[in-house]
Amino acid sequence: MSRAVVLITNRQKPNAVAVVDEIRSLIEQHGSLVKELNSRDEDGLPEAEEVDLVIALGGDGTILSAARKCLTLRAPLLGVNTGKVGFMAGYELDSFRKNAHQLLGDSKTPLVTHPVTPLHGVVRTKSGSPRHSSFALNEFVVSAGPPFRMITLDIAVDQNPGPTVSGDGLIVSTPLGSTAYNVSAGGPIVAPGVNAMVITPIAAHSLSFRPIVIPAHSNIEVSVTSANAIETSGTTLIIDGQVSHRLDEGDSLRVTAAKEQVEFVLDPEISYWQTLLEKMHWASEPTSAGIKNRN
Repeated sequence: MSRAVVLITNRQKPNAVAVVDEIRSLIEQHGSLVKELNSRDEDGLPEAEEVDLVIALGGDGTILSAARKCLTLRAPLLGVNTGKVGFMAGYELDSFRKNAHQLLGDSKTPLVTHPVTPLHGVVRTKSGSPRHSSFALNEFVVSAGPPFRMITLDIAVDQNPGPTVSGDGLIVSTPLGSTAYNVSAGGPIVAPGVNAMVITPIAAHSLSFRPIVIPAHSNIEVSVTSANAIETSGTTLIIDGQVSHRLDEGDSLRVTAAKEQVEFVLDPEISYWQTLLEKMHWASEPTSAGIKNRN
């Protein structure tokens, strides 16, 4: 029996729109298309028992959005890259074309997958009342926000008081998200399979506050001691760069590993290290290409 597929496409991206008809045709030819959604659709997911595979067509943002939407489907997620980098995509377009019959044709044929455990975050007010909760595949970011003065955050790990950070904010990242905002802020790259979380300060007003890698079973508490506020904006919790919630002084963010997992479908012909070298240009040597002789 062929695989039942949900197709999620970022229709804001011309490259994805240009190939969606072809991808749909491949799904219908080798598998069965259960539902087709825009990456911005909030509703319309089928029942979990109706789905064998979710295909996300776009870049990393599309894949992150699809992963959060499909946590309840408990189906593997296959990203087909039509974006600029597509670090999270399991397949490039040409490779998906070549392997579509194997990926979609027989639901009993095992897929090569890698499990990713999201973070679960709960924000509470000073009185302890819950404000909202959400999942993050990449990271939770507490950002200073307008008017962009330094904020102060108190950190505790497993109820043990930790440091206070004053600066532009803080990132709590998964290994998957370690190559995103975390690495831009000076945090470490964490290889897949390492069961960990990363705490990385953003422009800390300190010479000694360094990022730290802690076990994934840890309980992180980030308390907002001082925040920015300007009418409807200010200090903000940003989830995977896509969803945001206002934070006020006295609020706290509790981060733990989620119980749910997302299985990312991988191309067995491409290794993580190859992706890191070719797409992230890890440890690339300086080049003189494009530099003009000014003498």
